[in-house]
Amino acid sequence: MANASAEAKEPQLFGHPRGLTYLFSTEMAERFSYYGMTAILLYYLTEQLLAPSQATQVIGFGAIHSAFESLYGPLTPVEFATNLVGWYTGLVYFTPFFGGLLADRVTGQRYIVIVGGALMAAGEFMLTQTPLFFFGLLMLIVGNGCFKPNISTQVGNLYKPGDSRIDRAYSIFYVGINIGATLSPFICGTLGERMCTAQWPWSKGVCEAFGQTAGWHFGFFAAGIGVTLGLLVYLSALRNLPPDRVTRAKREKTAALPKLTRQDWRAIIALVLVCIPASLFWITYQQQSITILLWARDFTNLTLIPGGTFQIPATWSQSVNPIFIFVLTPGIVALWGWQSKRGSEPSTVLKLAIGCLFLAGSFLIMSAIAWMTGPHGHASWEWLILFFAIYTLGELYLSPIGLALMARVAPPQVLSAMMGVWFISIFLGNTLAGYLGSYWDKMDKVSFFLLAAAIPAVAGAVIWLFDKPTRPIIEERTKNAPLQPGPDIASETVSEGRA
Repeated sequence: MANASAEAKEPQLFGHPRGLTYLFSTEMAERFSYYGMTAILLYYLTEQLLAPSQATQVIGFGAIHSAFESLYGPLTPVEFATNLVGWYTGLVYFTPFFGGLLADRVTGQRYIVIVGGALMAAGEFMLTQTPLFFFGLLMLIVGNGCFKPNISTQVGNLYKPGDSRIDRAYSIFYVGINIGATLSPFICGTLGERMCTAQWPWSKGVCEAFGQTAGWHFGFFAAGIGVTLGLLVYLSALRNLPPDRVTRAKREKTAALPKLTRQDWRAIIALVLVCIPASLFWITYQQQSITILLWARDFTNLTLIPGGTFQIPATWSQSVNPIFIFVLTPGIVALWGWQSKRGSEPSTVLKLAIGCLFLAGSFLIMSAIAWMTGPHGHASWEWLILFFAIYTLGELYLSPIGLALMARVAPPQVLSAMMGVWFISIFLGNTLAGYLGSYWDKMDKVSFFLLAAAIPAVAGAVIWLFDKPTRPIIEERTKNAPLQPGPDIASETVSEGRA
């Protein structure tokens, strides 16, 4: 496996090292599992687990519920569910910092990816057993922390420094992420929502044996199968992957990194200034898997064709965003190229501000829809398509741009730490997203969506104010320190536009 000459002669597939195909497939399966689980989590909580007869069966429910009420005060089931989803989606972006550092300094990337995949598979299967629900969430949080920052770094390890194919490789890898994210709501979501209510011939006996709520558990089971298949693919790929950072460090004597300079500290301060308001973006962005799911279920007419009988499963709404990523990304990239030739391309920081404004605009649309339909009306499902189109534009202007900004500008001495700052901004935003979601039942929907729109609008204004003082610093660092994807946690950043 091993040295550079051997790597140069390794088999190629479609013009890239064979290992890329394995990593693509592994990540696609793992993201299928993650997005499939999150597509049904809130519905499972509000429709089954938090019912009094079920909640008492969950080990640790009383302690965790009391802990949440000590933070937020008395909570209804929906308020508890939204906060729990917020904390879960926040913590899965908190642990990767530690998983990346552990791999870089102790275990290497291979071993900890295997451990992470096994923990996530165990966690998904635990969710199928009501008493083990919180243990399953814990396994998923820890497993994701081990897996997420260390699978995509290995894409960079496949290529020698200066290999121009690496950008295309990460684009291919990114496609795998969104294929998994697109397919999972159709499979896991349909099982959860429809397996028993639709009474399919093959499912009728299963639901009679396991109960009419068994579909949710089969949805989690399907997510567990997904990550298990990804782990098996990864294990079969080991002979096609080059040595990771820890292994190479044992073979090579590397020079100590220099101390941080004044310019380095200016770059660090500039990045922190951008991360603080960016955390507000994630508060509203994460409503996709919280209150937008509730809107799709309770306030949307999901009849596919007027007068027809087929009802679109509400969980399918979670596939619209990754589909739009495929559709809109080429146009956005072409637009930036056209603007660059004309000298009018927005700066990196202005792109972040524009992303916040697009996100705010998407929730203004939701507010207008809520106003038109009234408190008891049902909007057509086509309005969700328009919402997600604008929503995805906001994501494309902020998420991949912010991640690449960290990788390009952060001093190499603290690259992992600065990646951690970005992940922590997502953690803060996602946990606060659950708190925002707890107001869903307390506010009328017009006001709620206006509040959700105001948060990224404020973030965009603050980031725009930071553009002038930070632009010289960022441009200098970008010019003098181009992105070097490779054996570091930073490689994660260029691979996943979906945060």
